Amino acid sequence: MNLREQLEEAELERLRPEAAKARFTRGRSRPEPECQLRTAFMRDRDRIVHSKPFRRLKHKTQVFLAPTGDHYRTRLTHTLEVAQIARTVSRVLGLNEDLTEAIALGHDLGHTPFGHAGEEALRQIVPGGFDHNQQSYRIVEYLARDGRGLNLTFEVGDGILHHTKGRGPILETVTTPTPATLEGQVVRLADIIAYICHDTDDALRGGVISSQDIPAPCRDVLGPTSARRIDAMVRDVVRHSLETNPLQVTLSPRMMEVMTSLRNFLYENVYEVDTVHRDFDRATKLIHDLYELFVTEPDKLAAELGRPVGEDVHQEACDFIAGMTDRYALMLFGKLFLPSPWAVL
Repeated sequence: MNLREQLEEAELERLRPEAAKARFTRGRSRPEPECQLRTAFMRDRDRIVHSKPFRRLKHKTQVFLAPTGDHYRTRLTHTLEVAQIARTVSRVLGLNEDLTEAIALGHDLGHTPFGHAGEEALRQIVPGGFDHNQQSYRIVEYLARDGRGLNLTFEVGDGILHHTKGRGPILETVTTPTPATLEGQVVRLADIIAYICHDTDDALRGGVISSQDIPAPCRDVLGPTSARRIDAMVRDVVRHSLETNPLQVTLSPRMMEVMTSLRNFLYENVYEVDTVHRDFDRATKLIHDLYELFVTEPDKLAAELGRPVGEDVHQEACDFIAGMTDRYALMLFGKLFLPSPWAVL
């Protein structure tokens, strides 16, 4: 028995019956030899971490556009916080930490530059719309590694694809797709816990809100600090999931009400207020202009890609723009649309 097989055997003994087991993965789109050291889910995690799309997350906006302060979150730090919260919940619930971590680390690879403003801009102009969870799946399945994709297991790809449903109900409903694994459900809730807590923290740091602005029920139930808020939410997920349905990762009704209230508060007082939103209006125009240029003049897109454009120029332009960091999008806009100083020799 090699080391991978020993790890798979340990999963069978350690994890609860409902947890996903690497030995019984539904496999990859393209079969490949197994690693002798790592389980399939461990390999997926490593492929994501070592990919170019993952590295680009460090220069993609979370909420505040290109913040100069060192302690504001970026899309990368958000991803790491989601992974840590999700691993804690999975370990306590007896689920597969490797699968959970892989889903969490890959869940936002498809996020655009300039945060949700960039996503909304592409949603408005790309035929068929745009959603970052679908783009994340498209990256790991088709675009990464120069078009070869990462060839991840079904379970990781499914968790990435179904990790979010926007501003809808926090828990799944009959009309929203549910991740195929409990580990995917954990990441879905961990994502919400992370961004609710750290966006509140960043908004307080930036002076956009004060602690007294936070709704009183949220302060009373969750506590006064980011650490206390995360702790309260995680404890509730663990306790309520253990006490109720073994096939669902869930929240108590009271915690779901409080989290929904705090999320609505953030939309109304942070994400959509003028002081935060005005730069995103400019970012939206930037993305619109780049997209329009690329689809009407594909030779310019080809020049940036370093190869001919395929048959679907709209999809190629969308993929290229969605993969940009904030600073690259700003640089490219300046290069393509702004005059250059005249050099006199």
